[in-house]
Formats: sequence, C-alpha cells, structure tokens
Amino acid sequence: MSRKFFVGGNWKMNGDKKSLGELIDILNGAKPEPNVEVVCGAPSIYLDFARSKLDAKFGVAAQNCYKVSKGAFTGEISPAMIKDCGVDWVILGHSERRHVFGESDELIGQKTAHALESGLSVIACIGEKLDEREGGITEKVVFTQTKAIADNVKDWSKVVLAYEPVWAIGTGKTASPQQAQEVHEKLREWLKTNVSEAIANSVRIIYGGSVTSGTCKELASQKDVDGFLVGGASLKPEFISIINAKA
Repeated sequence: MSRKFFVGGNWKMNGDKKSLGELIDILNGAKPEPNVEVVCGAPSIYLDFARSKLDAKFGVAAQNCYKVSKGAFTGEISPAMIKDCGVDWVILGHSERRHVFGESDELIGQKTAHALESGLSVIACIGEKLDEREGGITEKVVFTQTKAIADNVKDWSKVVLAYEPVWAIGTGKTASPQQAQEVHEKLREWLKTNVSEAIANSVRIIYGGSVTSGTCKELASQKDVDGFLVGGASLKPEFISIINAKA
C-alpha cells in the first residue's frame, strides 16, 4: 500500500510575525512535490496568522492542546479553539512536552482521544532518551508510548506516528538511516500484532531528530520511513528540499 509522504515542520517557540511572514512567503512561492502532505506547526499565538497567510496546499498544526474542550485551565488551548482558527492538526507527546513539562503517557493518550473526537488530526510523537537506547530498552520504551496512544485511537487515518529519538533532537546527531528504519519496522510490526495488519500497512510513521537537507534523502529512501517531523530546519529555506526529499 502506498503511503503519502508526510513532512511536518515544528517551529517550536520560535519566530515573530516578521520572520514567520518571510518564511511563509518562501513556502508559498516554492514548488513542493504534489504527492507530499506538508503541515507547519506554529506557536499557538500565531495559529491564526499562519493559517491566514499560508497557501491552502499547506496544513497547519498546533504544537499541543489540552484534553477537554473548555474550562478553568489557565494557559491551555483546546482542540475546539484550534479548529476555530481553521487549523486541522495538532502535535501531541513531543519529547519536550514529555521531558521538559512532565507530560505522562496517560495524559498524552487522553489528549489524543479528545483531539481526535474533536475532529483534529494528530501527529503523535514517541521516542527514547540516550540512556534508554544505551540500556537496550528502546523497543520497550517506544512500544509503551505507542500503546498509550493506540488505546485512544478509533480512526487511524487521522494519525501520523512520529518516531523521534530524544538524543537526536536539536543535538546535531541524527539516527542513521538504518537505525531509523529498524525502529520504524519494529513499530509497524507492533501495530500489526496489536492493532491490525491493515492499519500497520497504512499508517504513516515519520522520523524526527536533526533532519536536514543533507540527511533527508537517504532517510527518505528507507522503506518504512514515510516522512519527517523537522525542527530547526523547518524555519529555513532548506525546508523545501526536505519536503522534496523523494523527488
């Protein structure tokens, strides 16, 4: 089954209207491969701005949301608010949410359930830390994280799984194409065993962790790597060459 290549840009807590406006102009003027789905993850305060300025050929994602639609949750945003800005995607479970802000597997599962019920599509992130990889428990960690997400998914067509080894995020270290392929293949096997073969074959598993224009082509050639979640490079013109990694 052919899976449509997916490239997400996670802008994190970066940019202002001037710099993001310039980036959006570059993206709008580019010629991305037509058979690639591209989604830009904007800071919540700029979701409206990004959605109103970006061409319709690009999707927009929030970088987080809460597990209920409204209420006394100071500083949080809900899927309903995200949808109200014309935005269709949310990134959940990013390692910075897990490890900087202490979000648990359980909370990420609850957020995933509510986001999907609210009509958002989800980029669900999983990945091990360096000590976990060196300790030989990569599979155990990512399978546990994946189960907490999978238990809360009814419609897998609305979910992209992003494997991001934490030791490769923002460090300049990239998992080798072989390391990425190995984990992606094992994740697909896990889905086959624990969800269904059809879902395992159709769900897109993307790679994140210091993806650049220099590393993207070889990573994209791996059979179970269906795209990327790009951090720092998504704020630069080189994002276009990452989008076109399969060209």
